[in-house]
Amino acid sequence: MDITFSKHEKLKSKKLIDEVFTNGQSVLAYPLRMVFLETKFKDSIKARTSVSVSKRYFKKAVDRNYIKRLIREAYRINKPEYFNNIPTQHAMMILYLGKEKPKYELVEHSMHKLFKKFNNTMNTKP
Repeated sequence: MDITFSKHEKLKSKKLIDEVFTNGQSVLAYPLRMVFLETKFKDSIKARTSVSVSKRYFKKAVDRNYIKRLIREAYRINKPEYFNNIPTQHAMMILYLGKEKPKYELVEHSMHKLFKKFNNTMNTKP
């Protein structure tokens, strides 16, 4: 898996996003939460991902977009390390739960913890 976050890896389907939230599992590494669902895609992509930041705590779109950029960058850099080992395909949403604008170091550290918890739930699954 390469270190890109291409158009094909982005979760855009409203149906699938709704299904992820209704039937999916979640892991938490504050201030990030990942909701994921095992699915099948037509192509060979391991994971389709989308990022969301609450409008409640960040009224300005500039702030929300900044946080989403940080999260996507941390995801892009760390995904090959964790997703090369999973055999199934997943749809996932990454949510930012914090109330303050984070630094990149915090987001990357939380992303590592989030991926480790995700891998642990995949390995303990029957």
